Amino acid sequence: MSSLGLAFADGAVVAKRNLIKIRRVPEILIWTTMSPIMFVLLFALVFGEAIEVPGVDYKEYLIAGIFAQTVLFGSTFTGAGLADDITKGIIDRFRSLPMSRSAVLTGRTASDIVYNATSIFVMTITGLLVGWRIHTGALEAAGGFLILLVFSYAVSWIMAYVGLKVSSVEVVQNASFMFIFPLTFVANTFVNQEDLPGPLRTFAEWNPVSAVAQAVREAFGNTGSLPEPEVWPLANPVAYTFIWVAIILAIFIPLSVRQYRKATSR
Repeated sequence: MSSLGLAFADGAVVAKRNLIKIRRVPEILIWTTMSPIMFVLLFALVFGEAIEVPGVDYKEYLIAGIFAQTVLFGSTFTGAGLADDITKGIIDRFRSLPMSRSAVLTGRTASDIVYNATSIFVMTITGLLVGWRIHTGALEAAGGFLILLVFSYAVSWIMAYVGLKVSSVEVVQNASFMFIFPLTFVANTFVNQEDLPGPLRTFAEWNPVSAVAQAVREAFGNTGSLPEPEVWPLANPVAYTFIWVAIILAIFIPLSVRQYRKATSR
């Protein structure tokens, strides 16, 4: 088997090891699924009565934003997991094994895809229960789910770098909240970007999270009679999302690998 094949095989083993934690620590799965349920119910049933987006039912507008927010929070498992492994000395055990060095990172980020897919499934069921519907075909809907997973995978590499850099679960969690909350709230996730004032509106229009939410709304047919966005990122949300995915992966995969080598040489 080639070195690339061995790296993928080792990465699959590490991913399996991370997913086995669900069976051994079921609380991980419980809290992974409870959070998206809470956000759907909170915004749809509580804030949904107070927030209005002319031209579209708010529940249908909302779900794409909660999807985007939840997969971003799900990507933090990579950073917290790596920081935890370093603290407990698990990384040192990996170093003693005849395995690819990149396997730890690829396996960890790959397992995040499973966590996020589980969250998306739970949110989909919850959204259907509160009145959200998909108005497009299966292929378009699958494309929307794929965009969410691809973007969250890219963000997982940012979190991998943070987790390796700080090596503290608490710091990773605090840093993640400081990073994710502005991105998800200063966006078109919960309100129309047209309603935001000046600089916040400009930030929201060019925010990649807005593009993800817009792409998912279009994939699910949840745009109603909203006017077509004029700003380029929201008029071309799929292209803009994948541009950001490429930029993030190009920057943070090498940074994470380099930081992993530093962390394992301490």
